[in-house]
Amino acid sequence: MILDAHGHLGPWPDFLIPDKSAEGMIELMDRLGIDAMGISHLLGVGPAAEEGNRQAFAAAERHPGRFGVWQVYNPHQRNPLTGQEVWGVKIHPDVHRCRLDDRRYDPVWELGLPVLAHGQTDSPWSDPAQFVTVAERYPRVPLLLGHTGLWPYGFARAAGLIGEHPSLYLEICGSRMTGRWIARLAAMVGADRVVYGSDSCFLDLRVGWGRVALAPLGAADRALIQGGNLARLLGARLRPNDPPKGPP
Repeated sequence: MILDAHGHLGPWPDFLIPDKSAEGMIELMDRLGIDAMGISHLLGVGPAAEEGNRQAFAAAERHPGRFGVWQVYNPHQRNPLTGQEVWGVKIHPDVHRCRLDDRRYDPVWELGLPVLAHGQTDSPWSDPAQFVTVAERYPRVPLLLGHTGLWPYGFARAAGLIGEHPSLYLEICGSRMTGRWIARLAAMVGADRVVYGSDSCFLDLRVGWGRVALAPLGAADRALIQGGNLARLLGARLRPNDPPKGPP
C-alpha cells in the first residue's frame, strides 16, 4: 500500500496551484499508483479552520478510500476536534503564529491522535527542537515533523534531534528534498522513522513521488517509507479509508 502523508486541497494566495480539486488529485494518484492521501484543506490551514475541515470531510466522502482527513486545529479559533474517522490532526504553527510547544496546542496533544505539523528549521514557531519539547511532554502521541525542517542545512540536525524520541517521525515532503537525502535520513534514524509525503497540491505530486520511488534505498526500506510506517501509525484509523481492493 502506498500512502501519501501530506496532501492538501483548495487554493492558497501565495502559490500558483493549477488544479486544486479533489478530482484532479485522484487522477494523478491513479496514474502514480498512490492508494490514499492524507489531506487538509488549505482554507482550514488559513483563515477558516472549521469550514476547511468541513470541505476536507466532504472530499473524503465523495471519494471513499482515497483521502484520509488531517483535521486542522487553529489555536486562535479553537475549532472543535473529533476523534472519529480522521487520520489525525494538522497544525501549522508558522501560519498560526503560535509556537508548536505553546500550551494553546494542548487540546491537540490531549486528543492522543497522530499529528502532522509544519516544521521549519530556525523558525521561531516550528523549529525541530520544539518537536522534542512536545515529545517529552506527550511521548505517546505520534508526531510527524513536516518537511524534516524544510531547509536542507537543517535536515541532519532534525534527524539528530528526533533520534531518542520514538514518537517523532521525519516527513520528507518539500521542494528541496532529494532522493539522496531520503536515503541519508533513513540511514541516520532508521527507515522505520521516515514517512513519505508530497505536499501536493502545493507541489507537483509526480515530483514528490519520484524522489522516494527512485531514492537509493533497498526494497524493504522503500516499502516502509512509501506507506508501511504510516499504516502502522494509523492502525485501525486507516480502515475507514482503506483503499478498495482490486480484482484478484
